[in-house]
Amino acid sequence: MIELLPAFMILSLMVLVFVGYPVAFVLIGVTIAFATIAILTNQMSSHMLPAFAFRLYGLLADNLIFPAVPPLVFMGVALARSGLAGDLFDVLGYLLRRVPGGLFIAVIVLGVVLAPSAGLIGAAVGVLALVALPTLLKRNYRPELATASVVAGGTIGVILPPGIMLFFLADLIGTPLAGTFSGILLPAALMIAAYSVYFVARAHWQDKTLKPDPIVAGSRTPAEIIGKLVLPVGLVGGVLASILSGWATPSQSGALGALGAFVIMLVNRSLNWKRLREILIETGYVTSMVFLVVIAANAFSLVFRVLDGDGMVARLLVSLELGDWGTLLFILGVIFILGFFIDWLEIVLITLPIFVPVIEKLDFAAHVGNHTLVHVWIATAITIVLQTSFLTPPFGFALFFLRGAAPPSVRMADIYRGVVPLVGIQLVVLAIMLAMPWLATWLPGKFLD
Repeated sequence: MIELLPAFMILSLMVLVFVGYPVAFVLIGVTIAFATIAILTNQMSSHMLPAFAFRLYGLLADNLIFPAVPPLVFMGVALARSGLAGDLFDVLGYLLRRVPGGLFIAVIVLGVVLAPSAGLIGAAVGVLALVALPTLLKRNYRPELATASVVAGGTIGVILPPGIMLFFLADLIGTPLAGTFSGILLPAALMIAAYSVYFVARAHWQDKTLKPDPIVAGSRTPAEIIGKLVLPVGLVGGVLASILSGWATPSQSGALGALGAFVIMLVNRSLNWKRLREILIETGYVTSMVFLVVIAANAFSLVFRVLDGDGMVARLLVSLELGDWGTLLFILGVIFILGFFIDWLEIVLITLPIFVPVIEKLDFAAHVGNHTLVHVWIATAITIVLQTSFLTPPFGFALFFLRGAAPPSVRMADIYRGVVPLVGIQLVVLAIMLAMPWLATWLPGKFLD
């Protein structure tokens, strides 16, 4: 029975999370309870408790990823909450006014630009729903199509650089940040192209029932287009380029991004003390939540490893005799299911410390290339699986955030109908990327040479 403590630890965590308790507090509570049990049953010495403080200090003090989180969150929140997102959608809709379904493409592009908007599914989907959904519904687009574009843009934005999801994946899997950032670009471009074709085709079929587009009324001066489009897009592109080129560290790039967002608000005259205070409060709230989960997950993984939980998982997967491909698909399946219920941050911080020792032993060198590129390929697969799981009915995490932000006229059934084709597109892209690993490794190979 004692040797099953790690299994009970995981089971307790899953039950309490599915009941609806906050993940960070569940992690802390489960960790304290099982550490106490382990000490009372002599599976763990009480002298090991101070090791957590040293472990946490080492994690935070020597890590180049964590200092980048607050400024990147500030940049995303500033773009999303200061009115810049609405202005950007206005200009994109105007520029794409002659394209059938141009508003849908504008939503997806907006999601890409808002990639660092807290890096969290709820934030990205919520902002897009508030900015774009009323306009789409006013044009008489079908609710399932309008809501589908919102979750498509929100989830594709979160998995793209410089979103903070990729910072954590690079750190936990042990891949260079430039490799993780560049590895997702081609698969994401393929997915965005497939989304765009789908939405343009659907909009073309519905064209006769649409009302006039309120966005295309009037004209836009070059100064408006530059201020509302070029500056935000250039800011996100500049942050990405500085990291990929090695010109700046992640924390330095994040700081430049935060400064750039502040300057854009000044240029667009959208900055005032009240708005700045709101942005700072939300940045502090999101940053605190991120680091609380980091600390709680670190404590959980320490106790889990002391109880030989990682060894138990490794022995379980070996006993199943799934082979390299079967083990990888099993890991992706677990992550996929967890995405129904909790955000990506909790998923990667809980599962990856358990699965990484198993991933290290997988041999895909013949299929992919060198060891580093294998890790980039697996990190890209995990990223796409997370995005897909957030949209899968009936429990997709992003769907409930969308329902909360959508008007009462939009039913949950509409949202479910809208996302089914998107899930199909994502699964096809995932299968193509797994079968053709160069999609995830060609660009990293250029940057890491």
